[in-house]
Amino acid sequence: MNLNLRDAAKTHQQTFDINGKKVRITIPAGVYDGQQIKLKGHGNPGVNGGPNGDLYIIFNISEDKDFKRDGNNLRTSVDIDLYTAVLGGDVNIQTLESSLKLKVKPETQNRTTVRLKGKGFPVYKKEGEFGDLYVTYNVKIPTNLTEKQKELFQQLQNS
Repeated sequence: MNLNLRDAAKTHQQTFDINGKKVRITIPAGVYDGQQIKLKGHGNPGVNGGPNGDLYIIFNISEDKDFKRDGNNLRTSVDIDLYTAVLGGDVNIQTLESSLKLKVKPETQNRTTVRLKGKGFPVYKKEGEFGDLYVTYNVKIPTNLTEKQKELFQQLQNS
């Protein structure tokens, strides 16, 4: 069964046809790529009138454009401008469920990673437990500087 990462993060019901019968299953939050679940008695009919076999569903979780899953943790990145990296400030980031404002510390280096405890992926069959979200800052260097801006940078370099 194919799911996207955001669907795999929520408990939800899904209906599909098996041998002409509609089967509704509840998919628990936190299923992982390659995970297999068994539906007892939903397989092919048994031999010589025996009971039906079992149906195995294997989950294929597709990649997400914003998040990379690492177990129950999620990883993402956010661009910050040079001024925020040097002076500090706020940046908005997306989690799976909402938007958050993060405080960026002054003198933050490019590729610095911060951990947001409990903002990651739900833990399979453990209600209320979540992994962590790791956010990596990508510092963007300004382009198309005016002559005055270049001059100011040179003054900083020489001080």
